[in-house]
Amino acid sequence: MARPIQLKDHSNDARIVQSRVVLAALVVLALTAVLVARLYHLQVIQFQHHTTLSENNRVHVQPVPPARGRIYDRNGVVLAENRPSFSLSITRERVPDVQQHFALLKSLLVLTPEDVERAERRLAQARRPFEAVPVMFGLTDEQIAQVAINQFRLPGVEVQASFVRHYPLAEHFAHAVGYVGRINEQEMARIDQVAYAGTHYIGKTGIERYYEELLHGTVGYEEVETNARGRVLRVLKRVDPLPGKDLTLHIDSRLQAVAEQALGNRRGAIIAIEPETGGVLAFVSQPGFDPNLFVTGISHTDYGALRDSLDQPLFNRVLRGLYPPGSTIKQMVALAGLDSGVTSRTSRVYDPGFYQLPNHSHRYRNWNRQGDGWVDMRLAIARSNDTYFYDLAHKLGIDRMHEFMSQFGLGTRVSLDLFEESAGLMPSRDWKRTARRQPWYPGETLITGIGQGYMLTSPLQLAQSIALVANRGVWQRPRLLMHAEGTPPEENDTPDNIQLKNDDDWNFITAALEDVMHGERGTSRAAALNAPYRMAGKTGTAQVVAIAQGERYDSAALRERHRDHALFVGFAPVEAPRIAVAVMVENGESGGRVAAPVARALFDAWLLPDPDPEGFTVEVKP
Repeated sequence: MARPIQLKDHSNDARIVQSRVVLAALVVLALTAVLVARLYHLQVIQFQHHTTLSENNRVHVQPVPPARGRIYDRNGVVLAENRPSFSLSITRERVPDVQQHFALLKSLLVLTPEDVERAERRLAQARRPFEAVPVMFGLTDEQIAQVAINQFRLPGVEVQASFVRHYPLAEHFAHAVGYVGRINEQEMARIDQVAYAGTHYIGKTGIERYYEELLHGTVGYEEVETNARGRVLRVLKRVDPLPGKDLTLHIDSRLQAVAEQALGNRRGAIIAIEPETGGVLAFVSQPGFDPNLFVTGISHTDYGALRDSLDQPLFNRVLRGLYPPGSTIKQMVALAGLDSGVTSRTSRVYDPGFYQLPNHSHRYRNWNRQGDGWVDMRLAIARSNDTYFYDLAHKLGIDRMHEFMSQFGLGTRVSLDLFEESAGLMPSRDWKRTARRQPWYPGETLITGIGQGYMLTSPLQLAQSIALVANRGVWQRPRLLMHAEGTPPEENDTPDNIQLKNDDDWNFITAALEDVMHGERGTSRAAALNAPYRMAGKTGTAQVVAIAQGERYDSAALRERHRDHALFVGFAPVEAPRIAVAVMVENGESGGRVAAPVARALFDAWLLPDPDPEGFTVEVKP
């Protein structure tokens, strides 16, 4: 029997479908609600945040480094300037493979391995990965063209126009002006990184370092719009940087040239000071070096040649060179004797060619082995008689000598803005007890009285000491800066003026120093011949190696670098001093024959109206 046909219940299927549709609709609505909520959150609640992120992707703030202030001499001659140059810059975060980039650059730009090594080192020192770092400087037209043609192969590499520090007179002012160089890690830790954003250089030595704050200026910035590859499309906003202040120095490049020409090829130091102001008129440390080598990074070869040279061109002899002053300090010893009352102007000492302490057999020799007979103070200064000053030093004692002569700046730093200056040494009992753990001996007092033994001075200190005699004891600290953008330099603490019990002693000592130059028996009379003005000075000779008792100094038997140093200090004109000079010629042997004529050349150049215009030239290097 056939089974009855059962019809399918479509109403049930419809209910199932309907429930599924409703569920799907609810899910869609829920998801839509979530999406709308999320969109609302992003576009309304977090609108400002995401706008900022978007702007940061599109807009970048780039620092604009300020132009460094220029440096001039007193006559407007440029000593330091900024020269335009094309440099190759690399932004590290945009370079996928640094080594591959440098390999390509080496072949395209024809670089040496040392060039590549220096560029890699500069890139490694980058402060921020997104900051463009100059790694090569002074690109030629051919190199610029190669970079432009291969730009698609060199992402993150750009050619930028920038200013590079340049010193037109090169080695002539290297030790006075100094130089700038790349900021190292130690300097980075102490500087304000915001103030130096975009700046890769900082003053390293000399005026460049001391007045860094004035010379640097204030950084500016640009808001630029970039594409996805970081290329700048347009500048949206710019705040210009404030350039550093231009500095004008007391230095006279013409007088500097005269000093260098007078010194010739000899090693030495010359410093000339204007007594009235303390302004440094000439500053020569010879040999010098080209500071331009250090600006963008000196090569190992060039630095090795400077570092290893026996002549030490990097050594600042004016400030850091410490030498026994020899007889150039005898006028101060004489003033100490007069002011303390242990001697008088007319007291005489008999000179047989040597001096002996009571109950001692050792003979302290005079430079004139035959002796000068009876000498008083004025003749002793004119003749530079050692025997007289042995006797005077013995009467004074080291305590009074140290106290009085320290007033002239011996054993201290005397300058205002020559920060690299060494203090030197004015010995005392306390110093020897501390430094050597030994007592002070009478014989050491004697040789201190003629500027030998432990006493060490820099040429700058000697120049300041004779300037104080010219100024009758009035202190003016030596300084290089005359003014910055028309603003006079700030004053610094100045030591107390030297007050003598009898102010006329200044005139007496000046007359004695005048005899050195113009007297019949003066040790430097040859240097003053036919001078149309009166000058005062003191010669000196400083031993480099000791001469045994009973032996004579034999120049021919000594190596050139073991011969005595030649020194001279002086000022002119006597009646109203306008220039004070210290000259030190290494291994020059005779202060009167070698150092004094150098000072005479400076006196003539400063005091006379163009005595030899053809002689005053300074080579300007491109």
